Amino acid sequence: MAQAARRMLQRVGSRGPQLLSAAVAYSRPRLATFWYYAKVELAPPTPGEIPKAIDGMKAVVRSFQSGRLAQLTVKEALRNGLVATEVLMWFYIGEIIGKRGLIGYNV
Repeated sequence: MAQAARRMLQRVGSRGPQLLSAAVAYSRPRLATFWYYAKVELAPPTPGEIPKAIDGMKAVVRSFQSGRLAQLTVKEALRNGLVATEVLMWFYIGEIIGKRGLIGYNV
């Protein structure tokens, strides 16, 4: 058993640079795509986008007051529910990170 493990380590050790270059070649385009979208999606809002967001929130409140909520399709309602769930989960994850634990606060 020990000999088999030793042979395996020698084989992996001799192919280490080859495996590393393959891993880099595999991940390079995926990381480039990730960084492209991360720069766009994770950027803070520009001053021009803030009034658009406020208008969007006002439109949501108006549609809620006018009863348009009852006219949503099942697909739209499910999508809105999933978005709300995602926002809540990110809030809870942030709370857990802030507390540095799952239970209670360190006071």
